[in-house]
Amino acid sequence: MIKQTVCIVTLTYGNRQHLLQRVLARVLALPQVVKAVVVDNASAQPVEISDQHDRVIVLNNAENLGSAGGYNQGIKYAFENVDCDFVWLLDDDNLPDEDALDLLLQQWNTIDAADNKKALFCLRDDRAQHVRIARGEDPYRYYLLKDNFLGFHLFRVFVNQYNKWRDRSAKQQEFKTRVKMPYVPYGGLLLHKKLIADIGLPKQELFLYVDDSEYSYRITQHGGTIWLVPAARVVDIDKSQGINYKKRFMHNQLLDEWSFRTYYHIRNRMYFYSRVAIKNNIMFGVNKVIYLVYLYLISLASNKTTEYKKLLVAVNDGLKGNLGKANSEKF
Repeated sequence: MIKQTVCIVTLTYGNRQHLLQRVLARVLALPQVVKAVVVDNASAQPVEISDQHDRVIVLNNAENLGSAGGYNQGIKYAFENVDCDFVWLLDDDNLPDEDALDLLLQQWNTIDAADNKKALFCLRDDRAQHVRIARGEDPYRYYLLKDNFLGFHLFRVFVNQYNKWRDRSAKQQEFKTRVKMPYVPYGGLLLHKKLIADIGLPKQELFLYVDDSEYSYRITQHGGTIWLVPAARVVDIDKSQGINYKKRFMHNQLLDEWSFRTYYHIRNRMYFYSRVAIKNNIMFGVNKVIYLVYLYLISLASNKTTEYKKLLVAVNDGLKGNLGKANSEKF
């Protein structure tokens, strides 16, 4: 008899059925999985589910609601309509190892905390920061740096260079059994329904990017703990955006790869961080001015002044809380 039951929630869009089908085949073979909820965010072709997959529920959207709207919809459906203990969030290209769910549930039973005070997360080997944290690095080296502006902090410049040098020379440590994370992406996050009842649903107004950070950070703010379990692995079978960018002198990735994705990433990051990480408005202002001047000079040298102006709009929208699906002229 299966004691702990799980509902998968995943989101797909575009032309990604070949990825989705691999993920569904893997998770539907797991005995704990009672249902899989697929949110179809206006895919190019309707999602096709084999007749033998009677445990799959497809929620079709006529328009793309973004990751925030899609996961809001999927989690809400699973919470209200599926008889299960847990909801396991997976992107449509997150292929979990065959034993990943078993390992998560084994860890769950060893953590002395209420069901609404803990969540578990899988390790993805292509996330270098997560790998370092899984080996014992302080997560706050990367997360919630006080008063930073788009990752820049005047007093951390030399510290960051030292840390990079240390990373190259330090002996690689063994993976921990589990480590704490302040917030995480959707893909690989295991939540109990009791926790969902407390933290609610993703904020639809964020539309795309950082919505997962804002959502999962509510667990931490609620007094719970997100545990990264390194033994439980998920493999990204599609490449992440921007992963192959090559750094060049007097260029910047934010400007060089400007798109709707960059707009939402910057806007939503400013919205989220300005509400949880600004402790000193003067220090934040100093970091903001220095980094924007730097980006302005880069934009002149790389002929990206139009992109720079759009970046300023994204920053201001985030700080002012101007959210929702943006007009295309902002891209």
